[in-house]
Amino acid sequence: MIRHVLPLLIAGAAIAADQPKESDYYPIQPVPNPDKFVLEVGALEHAPDGTVYAATRRGEVYRVTGAEETDLSRAKISVFARGMHECLGAAWVDGSLIVQQRPELTRLKDEDGDGRADVFETFSDQFGLSGDYHEYAFSSRPDKNGDIWSVFCLTGSFTSNVLWRGWAVKTDHYGKTTPVCSGIRSPGGIGFNAEGDVFYTDNQGPWNGSSSLKWLKPGSFQGHGETLNWYDKAPEMQKPLPPQDQSRTAKEQERNPLYVPPAVVLPHGRIGQSPTAIVCDTTGGKFGPFKNQLFVGDQCYSNIARVFLEKIDGLYQGVVFPWVEGFGSGTIGMVLTPKGYMFAGGSDRGWGARGGKPWNFDRLVWTGKTPFEILEMRAQPDGFTLTFTLPVDKATAAKTESYKMEAWTWAFRAEYGGPEVDQVKPVIKSAEVSGDGLHVRLRIDGLVKGHVHNLKSTGVRSAEGLPLLHTDAYYTLNNIPAAERK
Repeated sequence: MIRHVLPLLIAGAAIAADQPKESDYYPIQPVPNPDKFVLEVGALEHAPDGTVYAATRRGEVYRVTGAEETDLSRAKISVFARGMHECLGAAWVDGSLIVQQRPELTRLKDEDGDGRADVFETFSDQFGLSGDYHEYAFSSRPDKNGDIWSVFCLTGSFTSNVLWRGWAVKTDHYGKTTPVCSGIRSPGGIGFNAEGDVFYTDNQGPWNGSSSLKWLKPGSFQGHGETLNWYDKAPEMQKPLPPQDQSRTAKEQERNPLYVPPAVVLPHGRIGQSPTAIVCDTTGGKFGPFKNQLFVGDQCYSNIARVFLEKIDGLYQGVVFPWVEGFGSGTIGMVLTPKGYMFAGGSDRGWGARGGKPWNFDRLVWTGKTPFEILEMRAQPDGFTLTFTLPVDKATAAKTESYKMEAWTWAFRAEYGGPEVDQVKPVIKSAEVSGDGLHVRLRIDGLVKGHVHNLKSTGVRSAEGLPLLHTDAYYTLNNIPAAERK
């Protein structure tokens, strides 16, 4: 019996070894650190001369040169600044680095050219601060108007006891800070899409059944009612209605006109548990086939997910896919350079992270191979249109049994987090493959506005017979289109 089973086991292992892996397309490359600096990365920025700046939660900023060389061993790390407080944002502006510390935005400049900052200047401190450990502050790169956006965690992640905690603000070129949005709970990162609109990641908790990617539409309310007490400091802004406990996001969207539901829910325990940095692929193809899509880090799962967005009836919505896992620690800071190099780093900070290490600082490169993935998933009145990175095998892609869908939501409630609720199982009625094999139109009965729709495409193969690198897609259906969309 053993003689017959052993060859089968060996053959099975060989087949598994031949299956595509994430590292075939985007290998993780640790950045050399011979001086063993403790790089608990909180933010990353890229300067025009190719220098990468790594700001850390411990209050240091490191200067990394040569990191875009083909031979990564030529990279050099040196200290640029020390003595700050939990740096969770960095932006290169007019020859200076503007860093988001917990108490302020600080401008750092190396005036004598020795590679270390010798000017530390308060750029803006027009927001409150207490001694609570949870008052994290994240900032962006400059937007299309030159403003830097910041998002502030609630005190204790539950209440807004000091000015602008639980709000998004923007700071102009002159250091003037203006409130923009309320209702934020516990952000983990902030960034832009290809159109220049601002998004942040919020973590599961009160009024957040799951973590999510949210659009900071100016003047909007993001859902957390503890932030409403600061509207008297922003008289030019319209105050939203308080949130309604045990509601649903779709109902709140109708009831409260200023409320903007999550653009993409990042299903808790499926995609991650603590989303962080946001970067957009604007490299024009230097980083692979995902032009203008977003990448979102996760501290707990030590991974990065991929997001495709679209706008329907004035609201962003879209789909999240698993993308790359296996980082050494919890991903917090990310940057994607114009040359097509992604840098990612982070910390376990005592929270723990799947990677198992206390910190990491890595580079991702695209090998030039195109993975077989669902590139886009677009909502239709009666289903979705899938676009693939490579042509599909038409026989498998046309079978409805190659796909499976379930959908659910979370209660919109004051309690912390919560389970998936209101589960349904939409029925896939047909799958129509385009002539070029790059598109599949799924016609589906049972779509639900406001639900996350999980599509599993385990039966689909490429024209070359390969399975999808990632078979799960999670689409947040804020609005169902009224007419067919291309």
